[in-house]
Amino acid sequence: MISLDQLALFSLTSLVLIFTPGPDIIYVLTRGLAQGRGAALAAAAGFSLGNIVHTGLAVCGLSAMLASSELAFTLVKVAGGLYLIFLGVTLWRADPQLILTPAGTHKTSWLIFRQSILANLLNPKVAIFFLAFFPQFIRPAQGSPALQMCILGLTFVVLTMFGFSLVALGAGLVNARLTASPAVSAWLHKGAGAMLMLLGLRLLWVDR
Repeated sequence: MISLDQLALFSLTSLVLIFTPGPDIIYVLTRGLAQGRGAALAAAAGFSLGNIVHTGLAVCGLSAMLASSELAFTLVKVAGGLYLIFLGVTLWRADPQLILTPAGTHKTSWLIFRQSILANLLNPKVAIFFLAFFPQFIRPAQGSPALQMCILGLTFVVLTMFGFSLVALGAGLVNARLTASPAVSAWLHKGAGAMLMLLGLRLLWVDR
């Protein structure tokens, strides 16, 4: 079993990494600024659930296969990059007034939740991060490495949801002040769409 000191060190290090600007937190921030608190929280929940899947993949050894195979890494990377670009184009072309209606907001949040899970799973850098970061806190002498990996993974998921939720709430407050103007709301959507497209292009260019 992981010691409390070890778990505390892991948690502190994880929080620093979670709040470090990266594609996931920028995605949540972008959704919140353009579409409000609900959309950002949905994105945060989607990324958190995706991390649960990544934990399972790491325990099963599939993430190691992805890290060692150039072809598998490239295929997942291209799929993830193109998917983010597709989401960006969709958001750029969306009518913000339809999205911001009560029915539209509920539908959009559920859609963003699913999109965020897929965006997280199609980012091979997340899988490699789990393989590189988590083993530093695993001690075989303290029990099953697989069990320790699961504990660390679930801890990271909880911390991710906590950190991303704070970002989502902050972005939602800014959105509430800015979207009173239809023109500003339209530009926020276009800016968010452009940011997602840039994130997609960035993912296409990353190396292992």
